[in-house]
Amino acid sequence: MVLDLFKLDGRVAIVTGSTRGIGQAAAIGLAEAGATVVGLDRSDATETAEKIAEIGGQFKSIRCDLLDATNANLEKIIAQINDEYGSVDALVNNAGIVRREEVLEFSEEDWDDVLQVNLKSIFFLSQIAAKTMVQQENGGKIVNIASMLSYQGGIRVVSYTSAKSGLVGMTRAMANELAARKVNVNAIAPGYIATNNTAPLRADENRNQAILERIPAGRWGTPDDLKAAVVFLASDAANYMHGAIVPVDGGWLAR
Repeated sequence: MVLDLFKLDGRVAIVTGSTRGIGQAAAIGLAEAGATVVGLDRSDATETAEKIAEIGGQFKSIRCDLLDATNANLEKIIAQINDEYGSVDALVNNAGIVRREEVLEFSEEDWDDVLQVNLKSIFFLSQIAAKTMVQQENGGKIVNIASMLSYQGGIRVVSYTSAKSGLVGMTRAMANELAARKVNVNAIAPGYIATNNTAPLRADENRNQAILERIPAGRWGTPDDLKAAVVFLASDAANYMHGAIVPVDGGWLAR
């Protein structure tokens, strides 16, 4: 049956930044679809673990701060997961940070930190995971969380926009090389989602109103709005999708 293509029973899915927001919703959605989920988190993931336990799912969190992680650290983590569970079937690159400042005042530290977490670490974690995936009979799925700012410039977020634009290029480039080896690399571009990262925008009455007026759906998105897209791209239903960027934006780009 077609619905069986979306099932993730017996699969092992890694989600970076699973403690809250989009990452937590992704972890829960993958668990609901049957996957064993491993979070790579820089802070405590007890809440996520409890929510997944409530639905009878399997979840484990490994402490990992992508701002400081070396390739050697990441290699050990992927090897640990593969040794413990027997496979690495999906990787959701969700973790990210934002630094806000005017272009003329933007610091080198804020540039480097955002590019490290939002671009460099994603490439090398994906590279390491893909080396395991290509050795598996069923390959694997890599799902990157891009942004509306992969398409637009934004305001006061030059490093974030640069990283998310680069992530789209990375997604396509990796897909070109890995598609024939049964590794699907795709991305989701969330619209304006109510998370901690967007709290300053929602607190600004004028910016909040301007954003809402542009969204055809007439509301901010929620992390749960991303769950189905993550599950789809991590499942066999997306076996012929490579290098796609899937907007989940309430119609923002259509406007």
